[in-house]
Amino acid sequence: MTGTRHSFTRDEIIKSYERFSKDPSRYDFAVCLLATEEIIGDLAIVDINQDNKKAGFRISLHNQKILNKGYGTEAVQLAQGFVFKDLQLNRLELEVYSHNIRGIKAYEKAGFKKEGTLRQSLYMNDAYSDEILMAVLKEDYLNFRSTKTTFKKISY
Repeated sequence: MTGTRHSFTRDEIIKSYERFSKDPSRYDFAVCLLATEEIIGDLAIVDINQDNKKAGFRISLHNQKILNKGYGTEAVQLAQGFVFKDLQLNRLELEVYSHNIRGIKAYEKAGFKKEGTLRQSLYMNDAYSDEILMAVLKEDYLNFRSTKTTFKKISY
């Protein structure tokens, strides 16, 4: 869904995690089921810009069995709480490809609004997809409560 064309080796992943852990402009989290603490995905708050009070966002759920249960939406809502309450930012933004209908719906359900479209920005599997720019502002943010999932800072 992300347009990634590269497969990563274990060493590349480890080096990336080491680099991420030292980057003050990002936070990486594991999305976990509360009942079992099973990791079902990950999310990141990236490109934190304190001067402009904004950050980027990305999320990935790792298992087809947990889709359509609200975990992604809830994780997005928890991330919004972290961004707007703890980090005191004003804007959380993301890019999503038009072929990722499930993701777009989850973002909209969590309060993100479409702000722009980069037409035919990705060519993959013999088809073009638009890149949709979305954001949620602090003033749009609603106080959501979590009952199904939590996320923890990934320790390296």
